[in-house]
Amino acid sequence: MSVLSNSNQSWKTLILASQRCNTVQQIKSTHALFIIHGLHRNTYAISKILTAFLPLPNLNKHFHYASTIFDSIQSRNSFVYDTMIRICSRSSQPHLGLQYFRLMVREEDEEEDIAPSYLTFHFVLVSCLKACLFYLGKQTHCWVVKNGVFASDGHVQTGILRLYVEDKLLADARKVFDEIPQPDVVKWDVLMNGYVRCGLGSEGLEVFKEMLFRGIEPDEFSVTTALTACAQVGALVQGKWIHEILKKNEKWIESDVFVGTALVDMYAKCGCIEMAMEVFEKLSKRNVFSWAALIGGYAAFGYARKAIVCLDRMEREDGVKPDSVVLLGVLAACAHGGFLQEGRSMLENMEARYGTTPKHEHYSCIVDLMCRAGRLDDALDLIEKMPMKPLASVWGALLNGCRTHKNVELGELAVKNLLDLEKGNADEVEAALVQLSNIYLIVQRNAEASKIRQMIGQRGIRKAPGCSVLEIDGNVTKFVSGDVSHPNLLQIHTMIHLISVDALQILSH
Repeated sequence: MSVLSNSNQSWKTLILASQRCNTVQQIKSTHALFIIHGLHRNTYAISKILTAFLPLPNLNKHFHYASTIFDSIQSRNSFVYDTMIRICSRSSQPHLGLQYFRLMVREEDEEEDIAPSYLTFHFVLVSCLKACLFYLGKQTHCWVVKNGVFASDGHVQTGILRLYVEDKLLADARKVFDEIPQPDVVKWDVLMNGYVRCGLGSEGLEVFKEMLFRGIEPDEFSVTTALTACAQVGALVQGKWIHEILKKNEKWIESDVFVGTALVDMYAKCGCIEMAMEVFEKLSKRNVFSWAALIGGYAAFGYARKAIVCLDRMEREDGVKPDSVVLLGVLAACAHGGFLQEGRSMLENMEARYGTTPKHEHYSCIVDLMCRAGRLDDALDLIEKMPMKPLASVWGALLNGCRTHKNVELGELAVKNLLDLEKGNADEVEAALVQLSNIYLIVQRNAEASKIRQMIGQRGIRKAPGCSVLEIDGNVTKFVSGDVSHPNLLQIHTMIHLISVDALQILSH
């Protein structure tokens, strides 16, 4: 670009050039022209150069240059600070955005046009979330309230809500949510997703029902989250109810691959594999997650042959290459179906055939498969040849096989390795010792079994209470072993007693 004589034309041309920069080289060239024409001292003009960094890929490589430009600006305003915080939030060093925010706050006392705005707080919250600096995010929450921004800006509300959800402080997240005057569907989904990610699917479903009751139209994200909640707690009736809602808007099932996949996954995990297959076959768009959901359903039901056929179908019909998750699902199906040869062959050829290096979980699956087939020595041989250190899941699979096939020697070896791996995890230590005790009892080595039980008592190990979930008429109820706080405790025990009496009468006839 030549030096232009007309200053007004130069200004327009250079500003336009800064807005068209797509590479760091173009930014540097435009910056040089700004310096030649004396525009580098103009805050508005130089801010355009900073803004040009935002769309660049791999911002980390160019961050130093962007910070150098920022440092050269003599009269900074809130837009310049916001841009720099935003650049930090998009880099691998989002925590630096907090440093620029602190600098902005210090300069605010001296300059009137540097006061933080709703955009500032939005970018700061994004930085806190990306850097997992939750305590600083809570401080930002205080700043937001102090500046009166919370009640008026939806993006800031969502950012603060997401902050507490990511920190798994769901009670605080609910308090924040209840303070939002008119939460939109995005905020409902953030709250619901927080419950689901913490394993509280029932609570997530209650949020979904509340959203519908308030007249908020669900979108594809909230529907997907609700279906995931149903799959998590086995709420089939509620899953079918959501399916009926979807039928009123068929495009979600037909064109939104994530909604369709969530529906397949829900039916599969709720025990309706036929319905999962029916929904899957009607999907117009399918990706690797869709196939993984169906294969996971086949694995749960032991349909090994159908799971294996899916590997060919997904490549042939949809041009989708199976990933490590899909292959793990097929191996799990082989384990449940007893397809030893097919499972071993898949593990051995996984890298050559599918370009996927077997991970620990794939080896764990084959060890489980071998143990189910009674090939304990082969399983141990595979464990010893694993390219990575065997973790608890591998030794746990071997221990289960030892109990089934009454192999004390390998059971003791598995427990020894499990105890080394699970130091400090009382639940896992107790589970391993109980397993070994049961093996001793099976082979009538009662003295050793008693010794193990005494060891458990001396260590004061307490097993985590068992939990089960039951759905009746669309309502999901959780039962915890030893819990005496259930409001219908008397009726429950009365019913169990009646069932026990009926069972004894049937057996006596």
